Amino acid sequence: MALTDSIPNNVDLGQDRKLLRALEKWQPDFQRWWMEMGPEGFQQDRIWLRTAVSVEPGGWAHYDYVRMPEYRWGIFLAPGQADRTMGFGDNPLDPVWTEVPGELRSILRRIIVTQADTEPASVEQQRLLGKTAPSLYDLRNLFQVNVEEGRHLWAMVHLLHQYFGKDGREEADALLERRSGDPDKPRILSTFNERTDDWMSFFMFTMFTDRDGKYQLAALAESGFDPLSRSTQFMLTEEAFHLFTGETGVDRIVRRSAEATVADPNGDARNRGAIDLPTVQKWINFWFSSAVGLFGGEISSNAADYFATGLKGRYKERQKYQEHRALDDVYPMEVFEGGTLTTREVPLRNAINEVLRDEYIADCERACRKWNQTIAEAGLDFELRIPHRRFNRTMGMYAEGAFDLAGNPITREEVEDRRAEWLPTEADQQYVRSLMQPVYEPGVFAGWIAPPSKGVQGTSLDFEYAKLAPR
Repeated sequence: MALTDSIPNNVDLGQDRKLLRALEKWQPDFQRWWMEMGPEGFQQDRIWLRTAVSVEPGGWAHYDYVRMPEYRWGIFLAPGQADRTMGFGDNPLDPVWTEVPGELRSILRRIIVTQADTEPASVEQQRLLGKTAPSLYDLRNLFQVNVEEGRHLWAMVHLLHQYFGKDGREEADALLERRSGDPDKPRILSTFNERTDDWMSFFMFTMFTDRDGKYQLAALAESGFDPLSRSTQFMLTEEAFHLFTGETGVDRIVRRSAEATVADPNGDARNRGAIDLPTVQKWINFWFSSAVGLFGGEISSNAADYFATGLKGRYKERQKYQEHRALDDVYPMEVFEGGTLTTREVPLRNAINEVLRDEYIADCERACRKWNQTIAEAGLDFELRIPHRRFNRTMGMYAEGAFDLAGNPITREEVEDRRAEWLPTEADQQYVRSLMQPVYEPGVFAGWIAPPSKGVQGTSLDFEYAKLAPR
């Protein structure tokens, strides 16, 4: 099958011979990477997946049984906007770029590569999870996330090949050479080297780490480089499902935990084969603190440059803000200096990362309120919490200090003394892993997670979401 047939697209792939040749050369390497690092043990099974075949409302969500190596990873740009202007930065009224400005070539390539690197990384992190899926419903959702991360990789590689010449081709090759957690060739961002070997971690990853992706993609969707903007706009369409998977997955764990706690005479969910709420909180603490650092430094000259040049805006820049230059505004920020917290007014452009982080944290707290409503409906007096942004940071100014869950400065000795209270212990991980037994019967769910409220795309929960060969 010709690449133009196997890769649905709206970028005139068949008309650009140079781009077509470059992608035809890259495709076999991608396929080898997918077979080596994609979902292990399920490549020949038929999975009920959604495939994007066009950007129209009826075209981007075609459902059918597909073997994952045969999935049609497309390349799509959201529809263009006539006479679109930069919209923010130093020159908000200038027309957007359809080619890469020479002076911004290196910066823009780095932005695209960093985003692109997260896509195969998450597939690698999750490659073994199918073997312990709590239901066919969840198995299918895992693989939907995986193939869409693969499609997002294709979207970014298209930009590298079409707009960055030899440098772009080399970067595209390197995306398939790095490996999540590899000590010699790790993924660029530390969160994408974390182990994700249990399903609670998967739901936390899609809740917190993919939610970071939502806000990064939304900021890039404002970009003055129009091909990047239109690529990320369409990626956000698919990303919404990843966030749904994480948020509802955690809620289902919480629901089962609350039910088991109420049912047990001693109020111990573990006695009923569920995950107790304090353990859920530890997973929240770990994955949120890992993901919240992905936004970058609190005070950042790079973020200021990205904004000034029109490369990366704020979340929903055109919808939420009236003033788009951000030249005279300031951002009150608690900075950590000399072992103490003090409030300083930071030029807004230098605090753009923190503005985006604020949006992210508010979204996480909204989801947490829903989880707490689930707990309250079960009659329990327990609340989950999103930890403070300063807790357990490994990058940014707060990494220089030590903070408790509420963000108060403490000593590193106190952190170590309370680590087992705040973060997953080896014993916690062993218990959670002990629950990870596969359930492949249609309509049946593992005992540690509640069923969802409904099936996928109008199907019943006992639908055969995956046609699996005998195990």
